[in-house]
Order: sequence, then structure tokens, then C-alpha cells
Amino acid sequence: MASYSGSGDLVSLLRSLGPGVLRFGGVSADTRIAWTDSSTPQPAWATGTLDAADFPKLASLAAKTGWRILLTLGLGHFEPEAAAREAAVAKAALGEWLEAIEVGNEPNAWALHGLRSEPWTFVQYDAQVAAYRSAIEAAAPGIALAGPDTSGSSAFENWGVVEVINQRPALLTGHHYPLGCAQKPPPTIPRLLSPSTQKLEETSLGRYLSIARASETPFRLDETNNVSCGGVTGISNTFASALWAVGYLARTMTLGVQGVNLHANQLGCGGYAAVCAPTPEDLATGALHVQPEWYALRLIKTLVGERPLPTSTSSPAQPNVQVTTMLASDGRLHFVIVDDDPPGARTVAVRLGVGRAFGAASILSLTAPSPSAVSGVRLGGRGIAPDGSWVQPKRLPHAANKRGVVTVPITPSSAALVTVSPKGK
Repeated sequence: MASYSGSGDLVSLLRSLGPGVLRFGGVSADTRIAWTDSSTPQPAWATGTLDAADFPKLASLAAKTGWRILLTLGLGHFEPEAAAREAAVAKAALGEWLEAIEVGNEPNAWALHGLRSEPWTFVQYDAQVAAYRSAIEAAAPGIALAGPDTSGSSAFENWGVVEVINQRPALLTGHHYPLGCAQKPPPTIPRLLSPSTQKLEETSLGRYLSIARASETPFRLDETNNVSCGGVTGISNTFASALWAVGYLARTMTLGVQGVNLHANQLGCGGYAAVCAPTPEDLATGALHVQPEWYALRLIKTLVGERPLPTSTSSPAQPNVQVTTMLASDGRLHFVIVDDDPPGARTVAVRLGVGRAFGAASILSLTAPSPSAVSGVRLGGRGIAPDGSWVQPKRLPHAANKRGVVTVPITPSSAALVTVSPKGK
């Protein structure tokens, strides 16, 4: 578990986004990575291991960045006592930086993937989670539970309810990918950015949040990205991924999702990692490369902690233009506008009714040569350095407030963060 807390770009990259939550999980937690200690030799099925020496490195990374850790314990191979020893080491090393533990990754799909035999439902899963929790509580009491970490919201409608009733988690978790790597027809940029995909995303979020709200338990979308299976080169590593991420992340914030984890494997830059290492040597030293999707995170960070406001649009001729609205604690309004239409479509004039108490708007644009571009991405006309540093231009384009309405031109295949401040501020 390389932490890069002492070298490389990861610390400065994470700091550039402010505090957050790093999730260590995915299918490898159940199928490839095993805990080892004096009582637990490496099993034959594991291709990699964790041990007590890994967690101080992770604690150092957390302390230097302000990012808390969400840790998945493997349940694919049922070993509650080993999991309890891992949890105890994690708690001792991470302390307050340990956000919660998850037990198993996408357990609802295990029968399909040979990790369990039928019958395998949330009933059997719940019994095994209870055994893990009992062992963990004995070894390291007080660690918060997150789950059930389902592969999609359809399964969550049963698995999430049982999790709430029987396990009382501190945090509900689940996954969503708008496109599947093996879909027929195959994934494309137009499909990723289509209104139909956005509608399916909102339906999925609605299923998750209905159970979260009914149980008064926060929900975290703890694994998502543009195309499953690590992404598809030519889609996942392009500017289209940034456009998708800006729109999707803004909508999750307005709907009340507690947080989002963009899944990634940092080795290789052809997939959906927001930052990546082009070679194994780069990965070993933490020499990371900023991908287009990182620009979306940098734009969206401004909205963290703000309150969503209702937004209505009246442009049926431009269904691929999304607008979300947030209210900052100092009274500023932030509008996130994403135009997912392809190059060659007409420029849209978005009219924002803000009222006469506000001044002119500043416009921070996110642009690239095309949705398929893998380079040339610009935020406010400037690139982001490999270490995450970016300096906002001193003067951004402005749009006047005329009789309480600000009109912002948005070109196709671009996004913008529009800021409107109360007069006198």
C-alpha cells in the first residue's frame, strides 16, 4: 500500500481539493489482496497482501492531506478473525482518520462471480456481516460500519433495507456506473453525455436516497465513474469524462448525497483515473499525471458545503444543457452549467434569474478542443500542473445583471461555474 506521503505528487494533489475521503476497496479487496500477520499466512488465492507496516504510511498520508479513510475488509473469503485483526491495526494506526469500514465489495453479485454458491441473498450476507462485526467489536470496539456497498441501486432496495434494520450502519454505500464496459451497443461519448443516461443516473440516485432518507442514514456513492471495468480508452480518459463528472457530481450534491468516490486504478492513463501514472516506475515514485476528469473535481470543489437551491429550466430545444444552483454561506450564488451538446451545435444563452440584489456574474469556463480530447483541457484558460497547483486568473469574463437577469453564453461541449455575489460584497 504505497502512500506517497513523503514523495511524489499525491499529497499536493489531494490538498488542492481540500479535505475528503479516500476509499480503499473494489473487487481486489475480496479476490486478490489478503491481510497477513503472524497468525495469518498469505493464502493461495491472494496476489498481494497488506500487513501492519502499511497502515502507518496511510495514516501519514491522511494527516498530511486531511483526507479520511474508508476501508474495505475482504469478505469474499470468509475470515472474520483475520478481518478483526486487520481492523484493530487500522484503528490503532489511523485513529480519527478512519472514517468507517466496509465488509465486502459488491456482495450482491458474488453468486454470479463464483465467490458464493446459491442460495446467496441479503439474508446470508447479513449473517456473515454479523459474524465479522462481532469479531471486530471484540478486537477493536467502536469502529463505524458502512455498507452494504451494492453494485447498483436495484439490489440496494432489498440489501440496503436489511442493512439498516439489522446492522444500523453509520453510512449507507452503493455503486453506480452510467455505462458498462461489455454493453451492446458498446459505450460511446454521445451515450455517456446523453439526456437518457442522465435520467437513468437520477433514477438510480433516487432509489439510494429514498432508503437513506427513510432511515435517516447518510448515503455515500462510494464507487462510481464513467464506464465500468476500469474505463474505456477514448471515452474515460477524454474531456467527455470531465463534462460527465461536472454534471453528475453537481446533481449528486443537489440531491443530498453525502459524498462521492470516483473509482480508479492509478497505473496507466487509458482508463478512468482522475490522476494516473503512465508507467510502473512513475507509480512507484508517485509521479502522477492529471487527467481531464481532475479538472471537474477542481471546479466542483468550490461547491462543497454549500446549500442546493431549486433550479428550473425552460429550454426544451436544448435538453443537453444542465444547470444546478448552490448557495454559499456568504450569500453568493453558484451556478454550474454544462452543455453536453457536440461541437457544431449552437451556442446557448442561459438566462439566470438572480434578482436585483446581486451584481454582475463572473464566469469560470471549463473547455477543451473537443469531447474526445485527451489534452488541451483548460479551467479559466489555464492548465493544472501535475502537483495539482492552479492559479485562477485575476480577471474572469463577466456578465452584467440586467433587471435581475444574468445572461451567460455557453458553447457546446463546455462547462462553466458562474458566481453571482450580493451587491456590496
